[in-house]
Amino acid sequence: MTWIAPTITCRDIPTNAGEREMLQGWLDFHRDTLLAKCAGLTADQLVEASTPPSTLTLLGLVRHMTEVERSWFRQRFLGQRIGDLYHTAADEDADFNEAAPAGAEADFAAFGAEIRTCDRMVEERGLDETFTASGSRTLSLRWVYVHMIEEYARHNGHADLLRERIDGATG
Repeated sequence: MTWIAPTITCRDIPTNAGEREMLQGWLDFHRDTLLAKCAGLTADQLVEASTPPSTLTLLGLVRHMTEVERSWFRQRFLGQRIGDLYHTAADEDADFNEAAPAGAEADFAAFGAEIRTCDRMVEERGLDETFTASGSRTLSLRWVYVHMIEEYARHNGHADLLRERIDGATG
């Protein structure tokens, strides 16, 4: 049986909420949007590249955002000494370059697990809490939320174009 990316119901964005709820709501909206762009596609369709020689695929975006969630929330903000899921010393772009249909279901599961872990680990942390990134920049958890929203928004634009190329679906 061929694995197909599951259908998702996108959560509503809060329209009148406190800062934390608003940031979390927008982040969840963009997470859901990426999954919605993949919904109903087979694993083979999820690895269809945008246009050669690009390795940009919907599955690659899911893998990339799994890595980005882990990197910003857990490795950088929380300072956890945990390895990358996809990046390797030999290939910094392995999240895209090594995306394969056989791993699609596991990659989607890893995405969901990473999101749940990140959310749980920062839910009680203050938005004003800071950390040092790249040796000298002091950033806050608030900055991470805004950056994650921006990162998803940019990549969801890519996902729009990829999905339309695969089966004509838009919206």
